[in-house]
Amino acid sequence: MLRKIKYYILCFLVICIACNCNETEKEANHPSPTPTPAIVPPSTIPVFNSDSAFFYIEKQLSFGPRVPNTEMHDACGAWLAEKLRSLGQEVIIQETVVEAYNGTKLEIQNIIGQYNMDAVDRILLCAHWDTRPFADQDVDRQDEPIPGANDGGSGVAVLLEVARQLSIAKPEIGIDIIFFDAEDYGQPLYENLPVREDTYCLGSQYWSNNLHKKNYQPMYGILLDMVGAKDAVFTMEDASMRYAPYVTRKVWNAAARAGYSGYFRFEKIGAHIDDHVYINTIAKIKCIDIIQYDYTTPSTFGAYWHTHKDNIWIIDKKTLKAVGQTLLQVIYEELGAIG
Repeated sequence: MLRKIKYYILCFLVICIACNCNETEKEANHPSPTPTPAIVPPSTIPVFNSDSAFFYIEKQLSFGPRVPNTEMHDACGAWLAEKLRSLGQEVIIQETVVEAYNGTKLEIQNIIGQYNMDAVDRILLCAHWDTRPFADQDVDRQDEPIPGANDGGSGVAVLLEVARQLSIAKPEIGIDIIFFDAEDYGQPLYENLPVREDTYCLGSQYWSNNLHKKNYQPMYGILLDMVGAKDAVFTMEDASMRYAPYVTRKVWNAAARAGYSGYFRFEKIGAHIDDHVYINTIAKIKCIDIIQYDYTTPSTFGAYWHTHKDNIWIIDKKTLKAVGQTLLQVIYEELGAIG
């Protein structure tokens, strides 16, 4: 009898281990939400105003395409810096000249807003503010710049509204907001030139090698890119999971607690060369990317991507709300954790 009992126990343990291995394999491709309770009461978290964010996209579009070396670009950059100052941010303009894929010298500006500069515990929030100088994914007018309502405009708009909420609620945590330049000046596919690496994300590459503050090391960073399209889905992007899996799960769990798991899918799909890759590999700052994943297009981005359709008509306030409220959830839960 004792031998039989030992045999049954051994079989039970083997089955448990096998099941656990299967669950581990599933988790690698479909990470599950962690049922961590909210650290702070929902009533203490500010309400993200999607109307305000939508206005900020319209304002950026009013300047025209924000392509480096143009008056429209410079005018929008001046407005962004002044807007951050009006919201109580200490602003640094990081100006430099970088070389594009075709040898063009680009005068660029990384616009950096610092909230609560004396705080030791800090979060980096970032997006790119420039627009693509050519519509290489379009069938018409490929050599003309795109409007960039979602690709560029939406991430900036969400962060401006987050900054506005910070100026009202004044949390005791440090937040750095960076608008990177020349993210979208990468080599177009229609030009018959040898393919060059690292032609995108020129502003973040420069910043990662020349941090605006000596020994700058926030707790983590969150990059926004294409976060305003209707019915957008955000998956747990592969590079984010590779470099900063804990941060990715933190943000997706916060989204679930805020009620936006329909937008933030617990699926590990897609890998993108975006600003966060250089922030991780050069600046050594854990940074993730909230970026649209479209299951229906070959590019895995929306059908508007790098075309003239990237205009205000594809923007949905519900998507802006989902992303912006998630960021506020993350910020105020972090505040509760360190408070």
